[in-house]
Amino acid sequence: LTFVIDSNDYAWAANMKRLLQETCAIAAKRQSKRLTGNEYKNLQKRYRNILTRGAKQLPPIPLRQNGKRGRVAKSDAHNLLERLKKHETAVLLFVRLSHVPFTNNRAERDLRMSKVKQKVSGCFRTRKYAEAYCRISRLWT
Repeated sequence: LTFVIDSNDYAWAANMKRLLQETCAIAAKRQSKRLTGNEYKNLQKRYRNILTRGAKQLPPIPLRQNGKRGRVAKSDAHNLLERLKKHETAVLLFVRLSHVPFTNNRAERDLRMSKVKQKVSGCFRTRKYAEAYCRISRLWT
C-alpha cells in the first residue's frame, strides 16, 4: 500500500492503509484483541467500499495487441487491488483471531538469515545441516 501511495498517489490506497491501521489500533487496545461481530461487519463494508472506489480510480487495463501471446501486464496497483479483493478474509483475520499478528514482520525476520545463508552457500546439503544452522542462529538472537 505504501508503495502504491508513494508511486501513484491513489486515494483508495491511502484510505485502505488508514482503515487497516486504525482497525489495528482499536483491536490492540482491547483485552481480547478482536472486534465484535457488528464492528467486523462494518469493517467489511468499509473495506469493500474502498475497493469498489479503487477499481473506479484505476486506469483500464489495455487490451491485448494482435499477435501478442500471454497475459496483459497489469500495474502494481491493479494487482494489489485484486489480491485485496480475493484475500479479504486473510487480510482481516487479525481482528477475528487474537493470535494472528497485524504484520508478518516477525516471520520475515526469522527467515531472513537462513535465506541469506542459503543464497550465499547455494543450499543446505542435508536436512541435518539445515537444522544445525537453525539451532546455532537461535542462540545468537
